[in-house]
Amino acid sequence: MIDILKILAALASGYLLGSLNSAVIVGRIYGKDIRSHGSKSAGLTNTLRVLGKPAAVLVLGGDILKGIIACLIGLQLGVYVYSGEAVDSLSLLAAGAGAVMGHNWPVYFGFRGGKGALTVAAVMFMFDWVMALISLGLFVIIVASTRYVSLGTICAAIFFVAISFLPVFESTLYFNLFASLLAFVIVFKHTENVQRLLSGTENKLTF
Repeated sequence: MIDILKILAALASGYLLGSLNSAVIVGRIYGKDIRSHGSKSAGLTNTLRVLGKPAAVLVLGGDILKGIIACLIGLQLGVYVYSGEAVDSLSLLAAGAGAVMGHNWPVYFGFRGGKGALTVAAVMFMFDWVMALISLGLFVIIVASTRYVSLGTICAAIFFVAISFLPVFESTLYFNLFASLLAFVIVFKHTENVQRLLSGTENKLTF
């Protein structure tokens, strides 16, 4: 019973932290609702296009930081699951998932948030930094070669899930499920991007 309450506390704290959408907050500092400009997404890429590099740096730091803090809270709550030699912090997984849900559907901003890419990246590094680093490498390769941030994000998220099933990483079923949930959220939130990619109208990143 105590463990269930801790998991719920981790999920709730992660969600409330995640709901502090950096792009919306920074946009208001600049006097704009980022969700009404550009691609209308409350995320890093749209902030960079609409508000410029200084604002994008603030969003970058904010979205990563809240994912890390949420996971640290979950880790501190200390609920673990075991499967053979594999062990994972279930409270950390719940807090990380909550942070991503909060970013995408923030309670403070009418449940209209971003697409969760940066927060998902931060959470994935907290889940397993080795798998996250490998996935980040794939992201960089895809974006550098195609200049499609959305394509790199989707591929990296799916790849993270795929390698989480490899025995070498010794992940529990709970880890696989939470990783799959994060990837599903990423793909779901990028549905319009996928449609634009297929039609050849997706915006490319300008370096």
